[in-house]
Amino acid sequence: MSDPIKTHYRACHLCEAICGLEIKTQGTKILSIKGDKEDPVSHGFICPKATAIADIHNDPDRLRMPHKRLGEDWVEISWDEAIELAARKLVETQQYHGDNSVGFFAGNPGVHNYGNLTHGPAFRRAVKTKNHYSATSLDQLPHQLTSWAMYGHQFALPIPDVDHTDLMVIMGGNPLASNGSIMTMPNAPKRLKAIKERGGKLVVIDPRRSETADIASQHIFIKPGTDAFVLMAMINTLFREDWVTQSHLTDHVKGLEIIKESVTHFSLELAAQKSGVPSEQIRQLTQALAETDKAVIYGRMGVSVQEFGALCQWAIQVINLLIGATDSVGGAMLTSPAFAYVTKGAPGPGHFSRFDSRVSNLPEFSGELPAVALAEEILTPGEGQIKAMVTIAGNPIISSANANEMEKAFESLDFYVAFDFYINATTKHADLILPPTSPLEHDHFDIAFLRFAVHNSVRMNPPVFEPKEGALHDWQIFNAVGKRIAALKNADFKELPAPDRIVAYGIENDVYGAKQNPDMSLTMDKIKAAPHGIDLGPLKPSMIGRIATADSLINAAPDFLINDLNRLAERATQNDEHALLLIGRRHIRSNNSWMHNYHRLVKGKPRWQLMMHPDDLATRGIKDQDQVIIKSRVGEVTTTVIATDELMPGVVSLPHGWGHNKKGVKMSIATQQQGVNCNELTDDKLIDKVCGNAAFNGVPVTVSVAESIKSLKKAI
Repeated sequence: MSDPIKTHYRACHLCEAICGLEIKTQGTKILSIKGDKEDPVSHGFICPKATAIADIHNDPDRLRMPHKRLGEDWVEISWDEAIELAARKLVETQQYHGDNSVGFFAGNPGVHNYGNLTHGPAFRRAVKTKNHYSATSLDQLPHQLTSWAMYGHQFALPIPDVDHTDLMVIMGGNPLASNGSIMTMPNAPKRLKAIKERGGKLVVIDPRRSETADIASQHIFIKPGTDAFVLMAMINTLFREDWVTQSHLTDHVKGLEIIKESVTHFSLELAAQKSGVPSEQIRQLTQALAETDKAVIYGRMGVSVQEFGALCQWAIQVINLLIGATDSVGGAMLTSPAFAYVTKGAPGPGHFSRFDSRVSNLPEFSGELPAVALAEEILTPGEGQIKAMVTIAGNPIISSANANEMEKAFESLDFYVAFDFYINATTKHADLILPPTSPLEHDHFDIAFLRFAVHNSVRMNPPVFEPKEGALHDWQIFNAVGKRIAALKNADFKELPAPDRIVAYGIENDVYGAKQNPDMSLTMDKIKAAPHGIDLGPLKPSMIGRIATADSLINAAPDFLINDLNRLAERATQNDEHALLLIGRRHIRSNNSWMHNYHRLVKGKPRWQLMMHPDDLATRGIKDQDQVIIKSRVGEVTTTVIATDELMPGVVSLPHGWGHNKKGVKMSIATQQQGVNCNELTDDKLIDKVCGNAAFNGVPVTVSVAESIKSLKKAI
């Protein structure tokens, strides 16, 4: 008798949209993965990534048990041996070299797994080091820093009310490829097109005419790295033209006069000169934002990962404040999740610059140092040098700046343990790999991205499959290694219960729980009884009373950001013309470096070609489809060039996350679809000096025909 067909409902964890899924199984076989039409936010929408959940679960390259390196080989070992080895080597390293001789790096897949978020911090505390790094400072650090400085909490991030706005301006974002980012937005195409269908307008400002720009009402080209000049000119214009809107927040904001005085020399003409955006176009857009009742401006990767990322994200918040968009329907509002609701006194508000990195004196944020400092902290001798590393779902040799230097660093370590289920470009250097269960073998509750959703909801889903015998969840591994480390140090360690119990307690004591909301009295049992999720309603104005600063006022003019305007002014006087500036690009089937071992996602035409404007090709004697060499200060790569007018002249584009073609990588499809790693070009010294965030956009490069092509042309 065959096994019965079962239907499971679940949130997709492969990007920030967390769309609802309907998964049909028979025994251990996955029959289908479709969108859950009853999900209160995604309504049945999924992108191509969702079907890859089956590929992850069934991937023969995925590790199921701990593996220890023996020379060039890997051998499977027991959990007891692995836990003892990990704990003993980390403790021995600290005993010999000091507490800070152990470093941590956390990649972004861990944020999609709630057991990692609930139990990872306790494990880190058991190790007790200052050397913590993560993908945060390769991505959204400017968002979190700005929210901490202005609203008092790093996760007090006003999210665009996409479903009700009549004018949305997107700078450096491509939601049609990302499904929204720091803006959890299932079915981005439908939601963005709906703005135009109700008579509104969508404007995209980007050096590339992206997929989102293609459906926009207007696309404006901008030179990479110059967004801050445009944003400051917009703020100056709002003040100068008396277009500032009084709102319900006016009496709860301080520092506007400081801003007004500080931006007076950032004119429309200067912005046009630096950015290539005509001054009248900037003025018209500013006026439209000021005069449209429901308007919002939003900026993402393109404005975060550049030299003035923090200034850009701050300026975007300021513009939304000045036009009355902050905390307004159709503008940008705080979300109201069932767990981790942000208000004064909420856990994890953040802190900044309490200590600096040892070598380059870069500031910490919320206990983490900038990832661009990691390689030098490993390679530079002296007290506090990192001698051992722990990575958690991270691949910094592919995803961090100056990949070649990062590889040298990992090759030099005395000991390295990876919490991962792949032998990838980074973990191939590990001495020990501790693999957790597959995503379908554990339950799922989204902690991170429901905080950034365009519509409030909550769901908790059970595992689709029972774990194989001997498998451990990530939180169980953290508990076990942390407990053993504490025992070796003669220290206390409190093992935490299963993550669903932690979250259940939080929900019952949070904004929808019985203590604060007797009418709803939300509990984990109620959430589990609703497999499609529970609709918690649209975003609503709620900022007043949730401002988490010491004086309960929005600090519109944080000192360190106002002071950074001097650096921007200095840049205005510099002749910073470069032959070509490199930017990245996103693809709907990719999520950074961790989605490239699944055939249905990587099949088709290669996606790691260099995009280049035809005029730039012609001036260099390059033809479409030529092999070209791209060089920067730190490295070079060779790939195929594509001629396209999607890019403004002077800009070239290479996607992030490829380059899995390293000796020792045990990811069969990834190495077949190897591509090139653009982070062999990105520069670890090209950073936002305010916070140390990596500047992946606006990297100066040269492009030339590969020697083999030159020789062929001469022969012809």
